Amino acid sequence: MANETNTPVETVHNYDLDSNPLDSVVVAYEKNKKILTTVGSVILIAVVGYFGYQKWYKGPNEEKASSAMSMAQTYFQADSLNLALNGDGKNIGFIKIEKKYDGTAAGNIARYYEGICYMRMGEFDKAITALKGFDGKGTLLAYQAWGALGVSYMEKGDKKNAIEYLKKATENAADQLVTPMYLYQLGLAYEADNKINEAKDAFKRIRDEYPRSIAARDMDKELAKLGMLD
Repeated sequence: MANETNTPVETVHNYDLDSNPLDSVVVAYEKNKKILTTVGSVILIAVVGYFGYQKWYKGPNEEKASSAMSMAQTYFQADSLNLALNGDGKNIGFIKIEKKYDGTAAGNIARYYEGICYMRMGEFDKAITALKGFDGKGTLLAYQAWGALGVSYMEKGDKKNAIEYLKKATENAADQLVTPMYLYQLGLAYEADNKINEAKDAFKRIRDEYPRSIAARDMDKELAKLGMLD
């Protein structure tokens, strides 16, 4: 799969910063969403490439499902999310693939893609439904799915569920890319929920455990904003 470089589809929000002190957290999320989504897409391509083709796509039925996935994946890489989901009239999209090949590994991965497409299109309820139906089977892709669920819940204003899934997404301490990315999201979610000590802990983990990560660049500033100057 080729690297995806197109700008992801995003929802646009207008905020009055004087109306709610927590809106600054939301603005911080919006400001950093593009780079986080781009990093997440790179991870998605690498993980699906390995597990999707080397481990999960086996057997005659899996080969048929894998073949059906090819064009949908191409549309996904091109950021043509509607075509990736619904197909082009000749080739089916992820929605039909996950139904037609339900019970296969390819159908399972199609459900993951479906959730990511909906999340990037701003249809967060549909994203949550699809991602909850995905079984990561103990792979690294499970952390991506939990992170996407956390982001989707955060977009809906459901901080409790956002925190729950973002915590799960950060459980793989050895991952130098996914974990700090979602630790940053987790810190913002804690801050939005007025759990300042927990937010500090999340940001400190990024600063101390993942100093070379993209997310680490602004951690001193984030911690200073929360009153931690050392």
